Amino acid sequence: MGREFRSFDPRHPEIDEATAARAMVAFFLRAGMLKKRPSRESKTRGVTTRRPAQIPLIIPPCVSVMSPQKTAKLALADGTVFTGTGFGADGEVYGEVCFNTSMTGYQEILTDPSYCGQIVTMTYPHIGNYGVNPADIESRSLFLRGFIIRDLCSIPSNYRSTSNLDEYLRSAGVIGLAGIDTRALVRRIRTQGAMTGLLSTVDLDDASLIHKAKNSPDIVGQDLVREVLDHRASFDWQDGLDDLVTSAYSFTAAAVAVKGTYRTAEHQPHVVAVDYGMKWNIPRHLRAQGCRVTVVPGSTSAEQILAHQPDGVFLSNGPGDPRPLEYAIGTIRDLLGVKPIFGICLGHQLLGIACGGEIFKLKFGHRGANQPVLNHRTGRVEITSQNHGFALDATSLPEAVEVTHENLNDRTVEGIRHREHAAFGVQYHPEASAGPHDSQYLFREFMELMSQEAVTG
Repeated sequence: MGREFRSFDPRHPEIDEATAARAMVAFFLRAGMLKKRPSRESKTRGVTTRRPAQIPLIIPPCVSVMSPQKTAKLALADGTVFTGTGFGADGEVYGEVCFNTSMTGYQEILTDPSYCGQIVTMTYPHIGNYGVNPADIESRSLFLRGFIIRDLCSIPSNYRSTSNLDEYLRSAGVIGLAGIDTRALVRRIRTQGAMTGLLSTVDLDDASLIHKAKNSPDIVGQDLVREVLDHRASFDWQDGLDDLVTSAYSFTAAAVAVKGTYRTAEHQPHVVAVDYGMKWNIPRHLRAQGCRVTVVPGSTSAEQILAHQPDGVFLSNGPGDPRPLEYAIGTIRDLLGVKPIFGICLGHQLLGIACGGEIFKLKFGHRGANQPVLNHRTGRVEITSQNHGFALDATSLPEAVEVTHENLNDRTVEGIRHREHAAFGVQYHPEASAGPHDSQYLFREFMELMSQEAVTG
C-alpha cells in the first residue's frame, strides 16, 4: 500500500506533505540555499537513462515566498553597527532599541501602541513561523519604528495564518532586520542600557549611520501618546473575547467567578476607558466582565469623562515617558475620590504621579511574558506580561499610597492602591494572559470596587 500523506494546511486539503516538501525545495533553490544536482546518464542492462536535474516544483497557495534579500544595518549611539538582511519596508528610522524576551506573541507586540518610538529586538531566535492574521491585532496600526530578529520564517504553518511576517511589515511600512547576532545586541543593551539606534536599508555607510544615531532624539521627555491617539471624540466598545480564549478559559476555576459577574443589560456597570494607546484586549476583558465600555482619547478632560456618567474610569497603557503628560495627570487628579479608577502600565504610572509619586527610567526596561511579580496582599507570585521602560519610585510615594505588588527581578513597583480613594493600578498587563490566568482577579477587583462605590455612593 502507498504512503498516506496528511494535509499540509487545513485550508488547502488538496496539498499534502509531499507537495509541501517540493514547494520548500523550490524556495530553497530560489534563495540559493540549495544547489541543483546536475543530471547524469546511467546504463541498466544496456539501456541508457537520464536522471532529471531536479524534482517537479509546485508552489501551493498556502506558501509565501519572501521578497529578494537586501542588506540592512543597525547603528547604535555607542558606535556599534550590526549588518544583516532587511525585510519588510525599505527606508530609515531612528528609535530606542529595546528587547522583548517572549517566545510567542510577535503580532501582539507589533501592534501594541506602547512600542511607539522604539525598535524592538526579539530574543527568541525563530520568528514568523505561525504567520499573521487579522484576529490577533491589538490596535488599528503598527506603531513601532523597527523590528529586529535572528531568523525570519517566510513559510508560516498555521491554519489561522493569512500572510507572512515579511509581507505584513512591508504593507505597514515597518523596517525589519534579520540575520544579526541578537544575543550580542541584547547583551550590549543589558550592559549599556537601552539606547537610541538608527535602522536603515538605504544608507549603508557605517560612519554616516553612527553620526545620525548619536544625533537622533532620546525617548525621554517626549510625548509619544500624541502619536498614537485615536482622535475620535468617544465610541462604545462592542467586541468581546475571541472564541479561542473563552472556549479554553471556560474550563478553569477562575472562569466561574468571571462568568458570575455578568450583568443584565439594564445593570451593566459603565466604564470609561481613557485611551493613551490602549491594547484592544483590555476593553475585550472589560466587556467579558459584563461592563459597558466607552472609549475616550487620552487628552479628554475630567469634566468630559464625568459627562458620560461612568461607574468607573480605566486608565490604559501607552508609550514612552509619562512625565510630559501633564494634561493626563491633571485629569486623573480631578477624578481621584470622585470615581473608582483602575490603571494598567502607563495608566498605573500616571495614577502614581497624580497621587504624588515620581518616575525614573529603567536601565533596559521590562519587556516579556515571564516577569515574576509578588502580590504582597496574598503572598502569591504571578507570572506576568510586561512592556515598559519607566517605573514608579517607591520611596517617593506618599503614606496614602500602598505598594501592593513588587517585581521579583529588580524589586521595582508593580502595583499600587490608594488607602483613602477607590483607585489602584498595576504595571503589568493582566489582559495578556501570561500566567495564563494569574492576574484575571484584577478585573474582578475593579468590578467589586465599582459595586461598593455604587452602594456607598
